[in-house]
Amino acid sequence: MDQLVFIGTGDAMGVPRMYCDCEVCAEARDSGMNRRYRSSVAIEGAEGAFLIDCGPDFRGGMERRGQRFVERILVTHAHFDHIGGLPEWADACRWLDRRGQLYAPLEVLDTILRQYPWLGRNLDIHPVDDGVQLACWQVQAWKVFHGKNGFSYAYRLEKNGFAWVYCSDAIALPAEQKIPLQGLDLLVLGTSFYRENAEFLTRSVYDVTEALELLREVKPGRTIFTHMSHDIDLLSDYRLPEEAEFARTGQVVVLRRN
Repeated sequence: MDQLVFIGTGDAMGVPRMYCDCEVCAEARDSGMNRRYRSSVAIEGAEGAFLIDCGPDFRGGMERRGQRFVERILVTHAHFDHIGGLPEWADACRWLDRRGQLYAPLEVLDTILRQYPWLGRNLDIHPVDDGVQLACWQVQAWKVFHGKNGFSYAYRLEKNGFAWVYCSDAIALPAEQKIPLQGLDLLVLGTSFYRENAEFLTRSVYDVTEALELLREVKPGRTIFTHMSHDIDLLSDYRLPEEAEFARTGQVVVLRRN
């Protein structure tokens, strides 16, 4: 049985934010319901496992899971909150004398290796522009609009008739970038705010109200929102539709049709 595990569900700054005394950040420091680490997920099953993204909370996420090594990591884009843990992963590979397998589109890999040129000593590098198979999942990447931050990549994964997408960093997708969102059993979508009032040119991720409009268009069977800022309070009722929910740290989702 394959499952998806939410290791981190936060935006680039995480929750609580160091400087912030808002109610959500205060609650995150207290009971921790709203504590959010930088977004990352694990896909696990009998045929193997891999992570998507490896941000600066990578080591803490591994410790919380009691996990000492991961062999394969798939990266969405080369922003720090998605790749900041790669040096620690490479260091683990060095000390354990094991090779890590890093997967991403070629232009993402090029950027990563410019920032961390030594990674090739301990990691094997795999472009995924033409698709890849990981743990028997057929994985297809496509470029998505990331607003003021340029671009990211989303991934469509299919196995045994189950299709789902991981799209953590995107906004205002044009029609051609929505095509892989058709016919999904599950959509994992980044939504930083419930309603973001900042000027559009300064933004980079869907807010929840915009995401709900997208769901009405592409009609996934189930949607889980991730990449959440301190604007989202998990203790509040946002009256989401029955098929949509906010991700929670450590949440496990079975990847199969009911």
